[in-house]
Amino acid sequence: MSIAIPWPAQVLLVLYLVMSLLCFACYGWDKRLAVAGRRRIPEARLHLLELLGGWPGGLLAQRLIRHKNRKPAYQLKFWLIVTLHLGALGYWLASG
Repeated sequence: MSIAIPWPAQVLLVLYLVMSLLCFACYGWDKRLAVAGRRRIPEARLHLLELLGGWPGGLLAQRLIRHKNRKPAYQLKFWLIVTLHLGALGYWLASG
């Protein structure tokens, strides 16, 4: 038994998956740079990856590798991005 997923939803799922993997990897790389005391990935770049669909990977990285999870200013922007995505997704689903 298979579930038929419309192509726009398939594209969206692939986008979220690819961007989440990229975002997770960037969080991990940034953490490694931080521990080594080297130049870091700018927060604006991490937020851009989240905004482009990588927020699930960012959330997972915050929980698993404990990176960027204690900075209130960063968390505020992160959760605004999540809210924006969930609101847009809810609107898309509700509108058919």
